Amino acid sequence: MNTSRAATRRLTTAQALVAFLARQYTERDGRRHRLIDATWGIFGHGNVAGVGQALLESAEDMPYLQGRNEQAMVHAAVGHARQSRRLTAHAVTTSIGPGATNLVTGAALATINHLPVLLLPGDIFAGRPADPVLQQLEVPYAGDVSVNDCLRPVSRYFDRVNRPEALIPAALQAMRVLSDPAQTGAVTLALPQDVQAEAYDWPEEFFAERIWRVARPRPDAEASAQAAEALRASRRPLLVAGGGIHHSEAEEALRAFADATGIPVASTQAGKGSLPYDHPCDVGGIGHTGTATADDLAGTADLVVGVGTRWSDFTTASSTLFRSESVRFVNINVTSFDAHKMAGLAIVADARAALEELTAALTGHRVDAAYTAEYRTAKAAWEERVTGAFRAPDPDARPTQAQVLGALDALVTGDDIVINAAGSLPGDLHKLWRARSADQYHVEYGYSCMGYEIPAAIGVAMAAPGRPVWALVGDGTYLMNPTEIVTAVQEGVPIRMVILQNHGYASIGGLSESVGSERYGTAYRHRAADRTFTGAPLPVDLAANAESLGMRVIRAHSVRDLRRALAEARAADVPTCVYVETETPDTVSGPPAAQAWWDVPVAETATRPSAVKAREEYDRQAAARRRHL
Repeated sequence: MNTSRAATRRLTTAQALVAFLARQYTERDGRRHRLIDATWGIFGHGNVAGVGQALLESAEDMPYLQGRNEQAMVHAAVGHARQSRRLTAHAVTTSIGPGATNLVTGAALATINHLPVLLLPGDIFAGRPADPVLQQLEVPYAGDVSVNDCLRPVSRYFDRVNRPEALIPAALQAMRVLSDPAQTGAVTLALPQDVQAEAYDWPEEFFAERIWRVARPRPDAEASAQAAEALRASRRPLLVAGGGIHHSEAEEALRAFADATGIPVASTQAGKGSLPYDHPCDVGGIGHTGTATADDLAGTADLVVGVGTRWSDFTTASSTLFRSESVRFVNINVTSFDAHKMAGLAIVADARAALEELTAALTGHRVDAAYTAEYRTAKAAWEERVTGAFRAPDPDARPTQAQVLGALDALVTGDDIVINAAGSLPGDLHKLWRARSADQYHVEYGYSCMGYEIPAAIGVAMAAPGRPVWALVGDGTYLMNPTEIVTAVQEGVPIRMVILQNHGYASIGGLSESVGSERYGTAYRHRAADRTFTGAPLPVDLAANAESLGMRVIRAHSVRDLRRALAEARAADVPTCVYVETETPDTVSGPPAAQAWWDVPVAETATRPSAVKAREEYDRQAAARRRHL
């Protein structure tokens, strides 16, 4: 009779979790990556003696990063994961209560964008020694609900570890979801504070190195054959590159496909850069914020191949973009849910694997030369419009936002990474930015979260050391979340930040005007005598604020100043901010207007003439909507 016992290690639950996380790896194409590369944390009573103590003991195995805002920590982790092609992620730990609920926005962003992040919020006592305890949400009909339950709908996996031994299956499930390209997003392990500190005899096998292989699912042969047949029969095909191209590292496969077939390639916000802007087949961004070239092609396309896209309303111009009666769709996506959208032929597969097989199946096929000449001529005309928007005739004048982008465009190389998420900048960037490398363009537009840019820049810079990383922020976004400037200074991460001061919510101001709401409540101004916000601009000095947080600041008052400041910032080895007050595009040449519609419902009845007129335009545009069945 064998009475020997398997080897065990006595650790607290928190200590066991940290030791486990330090030994998890992903592997794709024979390259191994650490799955949880670091842990962000803000400590409170709900995690300081549990996860906090465990991180202290494991400092050599698990790097700790000190954040200032819980939401921002998630943004930093998400930026790192995107730059790492989803093969590496960060964990984020917080206390129970407001620290935990501050995670919700970041979790939603991660899950919507299919980007991995592990959330480790403290939770109320599992043993209920007192009821209620500090920061406990009392729900009369359920004793097991805590504020952490608000993370359930924005997490791809959620578990509450109420006993030490329950950590083993929970942790394994968490790693499975984080490393699965079809399932990944925010993963939450809620950790009751008493359980974090409770000791248990853990099996040594739990701490063995574990490799989570990230597969490249091959496409179904019959579906690939049908797609190839449809492409051969198509006269006006168009490929739409989504974020899945980047996640799959499929850029070279896409280039080979485009080179072989001549099929034009448009890109979503997440997919921009899938081809460099000067590739002959690249026709730029598509949809409401897209180029005239891409949107015109979409309107006449008879076959659209979507690769790694969720087909959001911005991409489809709220279901008005693809106007041909004969248009059909092929969707290549690693998730079945997205592959079956638009009533398309679904190819549930890895983007790179599917494109490689589709290219092989189309050997010898190329689109008609007249179609190629048409879209290349249109692209050349669009590039002239971009050059015009970037041009600044008077170097001593205050720049427009487009001219700020032009000055940056003239400076950067393929090494630079440009980050943005919200406001009017995503639209200008999608239309105008000339992406020179696969990962230069980093615009978070799945959730379009104000306050993402600065912390995300830190995460990206940590994943791409030595490369210039630019966070482009408007004044509205800056005021939402500047706190991680302190983290960049503390960690010595030389992010470059450009603050564009336009005294309000420029994007929503323009939208408000277009829907008849007359820019109400969108300007940062004093109240006038009539109590409207139409007085003088607020005397807010964001440059001084950034400087007070430890950042080096360079003020630019003109286009000439701006060019000098951007060059100085690019060469800096400390966190550096370029502050510029922009001119409105009303008085000078600005970016081209939206090339396609976006559905924002307008008041059906109103007394103000602006709203009545806007409703008439809304009804006209909405009449073009269609369901692709």
